[in-house]
Amino acid sequence: MPVQGSHVAIIGGGIMGGDIAIIFAAGGWNVHVMSPSQKTRDALPARITAGVKKLGAPASTARLVTTYPDLEALPMKEVSLVVEAATEDLDLKHRIFAELERLARPDAILASNTSTFPIAEIGKHLATRSRVAGMHYFMPAHLVPLVEIISAEFTDRKVAERLIALMRELGKAPIDVVKDVPGFVGNRLQHALMREALWLVASGVTTPEGIDTAVRFGFGFRYIACGPMMQKELSGWDTNLFAGTSVYPHLYNEKAPPPFLKEMVSKGHVGMKAKHGLWEWTDESAAREKARIERCLQAGMEILKSEPSAG
Repeated sequence: MPVQGSHVAIIGGGIMGGDIAIIFAAGGWNVHVMSPSQKTRDALPARITAGVKKLGAPASTARLVTTYPDLEALPMKEVSLVVEAATEDLDLKHRIFAELERLARPDAILASNTSTFPIAEIGKHLATRSRVAGMHYFMPAHLVPLVEIISAEFTDRKVAERLIALMRELGKAPIDVVKDVPGFVGNRLQHALMREALWLVASGVTTPEGIDTAVRFGFGFRYIACGPMMQKELSGWDTNLFAGTSVYPHLYNEKAPPPFLKEMVSKGHVGMKAKHGLWEWTDESAAREKARIERCLQAGMEILKSEPSAG
């Protein structure tokens, strides 16, 4: 449990911000969510209540979450941590962090959930940038354990260490990203896989269904038990060396996604939210698929919780 009376401010109450609020509320923190959208603020209480229940926390912990229409309304004198989860707009983030530096306590950590921009770029204009770090969650943030703690060159090492310890206390699985590289760690790995997957489909090697089956029921199935580095410890790095020498020259290394993806996006076929993507969706079919995925994630989390090293 947190120190009595711990307060966190979350900037943005959308998909990521709302899920991050669930994590802290379930951990007993006082959570202050700022969103300029009345619609978002109105929807948040029900979402928090449902989310904390899924994490095994009492529904009453949802009362720890309060919403605010602007930064000035936040009780910043009580807040020891700020997590920015606003739209991926660099100018907007610069404005937000400039205001946060003015409003926040000198000892408050200022973290960004960005998945796109370097932390160094977000904090470069600040006088107190040593307290700025990345705290990157993965969707859905309240269910996926991984959190990347990213340090820019100017980030105080103690700030990163405090965030790593905090995430462990909240039941997450933090990793220490000590170089502020584009995409950090998780997204670089995801995009390396996605580039190969998209070009395999574009080249007619297999279908989207074939890609998903290969990952979920093949090597991806093993990842709930061990990551790729440990898996090669099991199978032998000599085998990996020989296989890599043979396969690497044939992997796709294009600098851009295949044309079919650009065409899909230009038509607005961007997935469930548009009811068109690689597949056609209705509200009902999308809801069923989201529920199925969430059940799988929760079941996977139960497996990981049983492991001594989980988190």
